[in-house]
Amino acid sequence: MSIEVDPTILLKPEDSDYNSSGYDTSTASLTSSVNQYLFENGRQYHAYYGTDKYLQPTDETEQDRLDLHHEILRLAFGETTHEAPLKEPHHILDIGTGTGIWAIDMADQYPMAEVIGTDLSPIQPSWVPANCRFEVDDAMAVWTYQSDFFDLVHSRNISSGVTNWNHLISEMMRCTKPGGYVELGEADIDIYCDDGSMKSDNPLKVYIGHLRSALSAMQRTSPTTTFLENLLKEAGFEDIKTVQAKEPIGPWAKDPRMKKIGAMSLLHSETVYESYGMAAFTRVLGMGEEEARNICNGAVKATKNKNYHVYGVHYRVCGRKPVGKN
Repeated sequence: MSIEVDPTILLKPEDSDYNSSGYDTSTASLTSSVNQYLFENGRQYHAYYGTDKYLQPTDETEQDRLDLHHEILRLAFGETTHEAPLKEPHHILDIGTGTGIWAIDMADQYPMAEVIGTDLSPIQPSWVPANCRFEVDDAMAVWTYQSDFFDLVHSRNISSGVTNWNHLISEMMRCTKPGGYVELGEADIDIYCDDGSMKSDNPLKVYIGHLRSALSAMQRTSPTTTFLENLLKEAGFEDIKTVQAKEPIGPWAKDPRMKKIGAMSLLHSETVYESYGMAAFTRVLGMGEEEARNICNGAVKATKNKNYHVYGVHYRVCGRKPVGKN
């Protein structure tokens, strides 16, 4: 179903961007300081397991972005944190936990469960629910968790760092208890438009094209629902369910909930393109810093143009480990 454009957004055609229409796109730091790693292009990057493991920064700006996007996705998926039909889980694992905000929400939601979040970088807060803890770990290595243990193994937006999906899914299957669930949350690495307001030379399309080229050069798969579903099917998971949500970029949608998502996404756009693009464009595609930054800034500017009615798509794909399977 197409997202209907709010006609009031178009009342003043001379207002080409959201700032002139009265939308504030500034933000303030929300999280504590992080450990310093590699400095590049004015940002802090992960370095502990190697700089090619994860291309996004780990600084406070990035942590704020991750927390904001968590709230955007909660709203986009109807104020829910997951799709797996959990009842009284006892053990939950979050792979690539980032700031740990999903794991913390799950620990609050399921106080009877132990929730573990793992990540390459220790950027998670110290004050967390008593039933939540974090570990530094590389999901591409052999997992140290016991087999048949977790009620839910979850990951979200980690595809740009996955070098071996078969290994990842195999370890997820091994560590999930029979009858438990695995859930993969990923974004389609593309941008969409239903009304023709985005042309092929739109700076957002240009940005996405370069990002896909960088990920392809690194042999990082761009996830689709078919790809994720097939991963779970081939591993032996059952009752596979896929849920999709749209994220309008900018408050151009008529529907109030979509408009709120769009307003939050507009703020998110201030940092997301630099986050995903700078290291990918300079390290992988060999661009100079100025060229890479111009592409990222062009994408930011395009999101502020209220005449472009574009959106992204996010997926949640979950499957159940068969009872009796070890």
